[in-house]
Amino acid sequence: MAMKVYGLPLSTNVARVLMCLEEVGANYKVVPINFLMGEHKSIEHIARNPFGQVPAFQDGDLVLFESRTISKYVLRKNNSKLLKEDNLSDLAKVDMWLEVESHKFDRPMSVIIYECLIIPNYLDGETDVKVVEENVEMLKKTFDVYEARLSKFKYLAGDFISLADLSHFPTAYNLMETPHASLLDEYPHVKAWITDILARPTAKKVAEMMKATA
Repeated sequence: MAMKVYGLPLSTNVARVLMCLEEVGANYKVVPINFLMGEHKSIEHIARNPFGQVPAFQDGDLVLFESRTISKYVLRKNNSKLLKEDNLSDLAKVDMWLEVESHKFDRPMSVIIYECLIIPNYLDGETDVKVVEENVEMLKKTFDVYEARLSKFKYLAGDFISLADLSHFPTAYNLMETPHASLLDEYPHVKAWITDILARPTAKKVAEMMKATA
């Protein structure tokens, strides 16, 4: 039976899960949730995700929400090496950098994406330049740390790719669509790392799914 992912690939949180499903070659189905029609607040969807957000995920009788938790489940179920669970030290590093991604990268990037892409393209509004600038400065601080780390290792947790890296993919992809993509020119190791992630066949496939639902 195919696993089900509720939400549109356009959502970075949905795309994060899709990336992991593609990495392990899982059998899955995307079930669209129409935000404009309010389907995310329907009784049916609230039963899957009580916060009325996406993604929600179903594998048989198991229902999950929160994209990083779903991603870990998918990788564990398929015995993926992307969590490095066979090595306690490496696992701890993966978990640590995954936390960094969630709090130090995804948070400012979510604001930048909303202001630069969502508001002007979908809500007919104007970008709040001051808010964007504030979050770009936050992102620079994160990139300072990443640049130092990636000058010593190929990937964040070490010289092996992991979920900590792949979890950045959807938001990094959207960064390249904003006026602030040139920011990466100041961080050559970060730019090379993001280029490497975006070049993965799985990333390219999910990127096409994101474009198709934009």
